Amino acid sequence: MPRSGYEPMQARSALRLRLTFALLGVVWGVGAAVGFALVNLPGWAGLCAFVALVAVGDIFVVRYRMRQGARYQPGRDEPPNPPVDPEESPGPPVEKPVETRHFHGATRR
Repeated sequence: MPRSGYEPMQARSALRLRLTFALLGVVWGVGAAVGFALVNLPGWAGLCAFVALVAVGDIFVVRYRMRQGARYQPGRDEPPNPPVDPEESPGPPVEKPVETRHFHGATRR
């Protein structure tokens, strides 16, 4: 994907921080699910188990992306957008003349 020109040159995702949050989500989700199950609140236990399951899925996504490593990052000499071909450029906008309409004898613009 070409650069848009607005992102930082060395932009990186904080994958280790995201992994830490996912691990905390698993620990807290499982712990809360067990706690709610012990006090006989199955709805809350199921919700916390679902949160833990989503966090486990996120761990797999983060590990996959960490194994991918750094992707292609264009250098400073590559323009953010392709140059415009002057032959294909439509040129400056042309003003259209204002139409005058007549409604019941009154003139409106």
